[in-house]
Amino acid sequence: MGTSLEYKEYGGHEENERNTRNTRETRNTRNALGCLQAPARNFQDLLVWQKAHELVLGVYRITAGFPKHETFGLCSQMQRAAVSVPANIAEGFKRRGRADKARFLNIAQASLEECRYFLILTRDLDYAKTDTILDLLDETSRFLDSYCHSLYSSSPSYSSPQNR
Repeated sequence: MGTSLEYKEYGGHEENERNTRNTRETRNTRNALGCLQAPARNFQDLLVWQKAHELVLGVYRITAGFPKHETFGLCSQMQRAAVSVPANIAEGFKRRGRADKARFLNIAQASLEECRYFLILTRDLDYAKTDTILDLLDETSRFLDSYCHSLYSSSPSYSSPQNR
């Protein structure tokens, strides 16, 4: 009789563990836009990282045409801010705690806004046309916001900075 009670207790625990794991796996199969997708094995699998990387490549293309006197000024600043976005997404990907992940994603969001200002300045100084890359920045920002929202909403004890 003690054996069957132990079996039920352990069986119930195993069942709860299996249900929790299945829920987690189901939740992890949705990308930043809510579309079904296999869980990311590394940061390069994240659509948000792919968009951010595309943004970096665009920034490097634009800054290649800047005047020489901007090499160590606006050019360098814009490149550093752009590189910071996918770098922080990548670093946050491997962080274990939600608060730690959120911190790196918030840094990526801030760097994205810094890039936005540098692109506005680039346009206003007539160094380059920035409409296309600003569209890419907006798209990257939406993906990053969705990724952050999914992190915040997956934990009832963790609230979004917007809800504080």
